[in-house]
Amino acid sequence: MADPDPRCAAGDRTISHPAFAALYDRLLPDRFLIGPHREYLAADLSGRVLDLGAGSGPMFPYAADAGGDDLAYHAVEPDPNRRRRAARKAKRTDLSVTLRDARGESLPYADDSFDVVLSGLVFCTIGDPDAALEEVARVLRPGGELRFLEHVRNDGWRARAQDRLTPLWERAAGGCQLNRETVARFVGHDAFGVLEIERTGVGIFPVTPVVRGRLRRRDGEFSIR
Repeated sequence: MADPDPRCAAGDRTISHPAFAALYDRLLPDRFLIGPHREYLAADLSGRVLDLGAGSGPMFPYAADAGGDDLAYHAVEPDPNRRRRAARKAKRTDLSVTLRDARGESLPYADDSFDVVLSGLVFCTIGDPDAALEEVARVLRPGGELRFLEHVRNDGWRARAQDRLTPLWERAAGGCQLNRETVARFVGHDAFGVLEIERTGVGIFPVTPVVRGRLRRRDGEFSIR
């Protein structure tokens, strides 16, 4: 089941942010602020799981702690610097990880391959988020879950400030865009039904608000670009 799909090779454009990869783990206070929300993503994981844009592997310890005996954990990360860090973290973690070089817009897996897809602060950096969401819908089995933790565009003057800051922020923060309406994109896709969505209390402006939630892949046909 779920052999790699030869149609879906990794992208031909290398994504590399060595300075950001080196600083990311130090800058993000994971255990104290983001940690509880990563626990939310990892709760009762079982079956085949895809960690989308795994970065340096911050989800690995949480998945190891919460995952069931049948957990088959796969991860994709296009940045070679962060992928190397993820490989080292996987070796230090009590979790067997199949780590691949791939982009969210072109996942090297067959249709209906996964029970859960995890997206933790990922869609802000993906080059084509609509294409990546189509891929998530494709590789999730009907009834499978997309679990996410994402920062999104704010409201009012804060949103306008994010719009102004985003070009500079994107260059400094590994491609991260402050003003994406990621959750609206998720909810608006007809492949998914909402299980729960909630705004968290984490984040400091301009990286606010941060929203978490779970969506279920619907049965039947849906539109693919």
